[in-house]
Amino acid sequence: MILNRAQLVTHARDTIREGSKSFAAASSLFGRTTRERVWLLYAWCRRCDDLADAQDMGGTLGDQSGAQDRLAEIRDLTARAFAGEPTGDPCFDAFGLVAHECGITPAMAEDVIAGFALDADGWRPQSEGDMMRYCFHVAGAVGVMMAVVMGVPARRDDVLDRACDLGLAFQLANIARDIAEDAEAGRCYLPAEWLAEKDIPESEIMAPRHRAALAELAARLVVLSKEHEQASRIGAAQLGFRERWAILSAAGIYGAIATEVGRRGEAAWDERVHTSGRAKLGFVAKGFAAALLPPPKIDTLPKWNRRQLAAMARAEG
Repeated sequence: MILNRAQLVTHARDTIREGSKSFAAASSLFGRTTRERVWLLYAWCRRCDDLADAQDMGGTLGDQSGAQDRLAEIRDLTARAFAGEPTGDPCFDAFGLVAHECGITPAMAEDVIAGFALDADGWRPQSEGDMMRYCFHVAGAVGVMMAVVMGVPARRDDVLDRACDLGLAFQLANIARDIAEDAEAGRCYLPAEWLAEKDIPESEIMAPRHRAALAELAARLVVLSKEHEQASRIGAAQLGFRERWAILSAAGIYGAIATEVGRRGEAAWDERVHTSGRAKLGFVAKGFAAALLPPPKIDTLPKWNRRQLAAMARAEG
């Protein structure tokens, strides 16, 4: 059955409410048109992630055999969505709709899909640069598309760079929080060089004797996340008020995750770090206040940036 726009928006709204309470809370601050488009884009991102990992709404990873076939399916359905063809999957139909409305390009989508390809290949980051390139694919490139959905022209590289920074900040926080879950699933996104510095074999990453050293590595992730989060606030200042409010609220919510991981130290993985509903409301209020103020002054932008990471990806590809 082919769904109309209203039906696709409703499906996408339900998807974001189930898939990400934090992002759903922040998206409610957008104006109606932008909010709907953000939902449509999120639905595609969530569905691609679930297909790639054989999971449901970001839950436990399923059987990872056949990863290349699932990757091919993602690329095929995305191409059909860009062509305006019905895909039989409302999340991909939603993406075709929002791509048409906002000017999202196949190259932008491929930047994201390339991250799923790395996982399908059983890839591991060897260096900090490798880790940041992965973060670019799975989150920074999504930030770029989100900015386009919010009305940022493709020529505004300065704003798109900062949108990428926010995605990088989010993913770095996720990596720090999810070290134990990733290890259980047979994955590791910490650079091999970092682990070698601390004499932590990947196969023993969660061993109690390595907890102190692992906490030090998580602290490095938190510092990187905060640097990119601060840089993203410069770009947010170029958005409309409601968009700025939503972005700054999301930055606060995810920034709190990184902060809590750092604060817990060796106990960071005893239970999953999350932000309570009450805390989310607090960050929405803080985001409103921050949206009324000038952006922070930053002497030096982060070491890693969108064009640098994209160039690394093209060189590896």
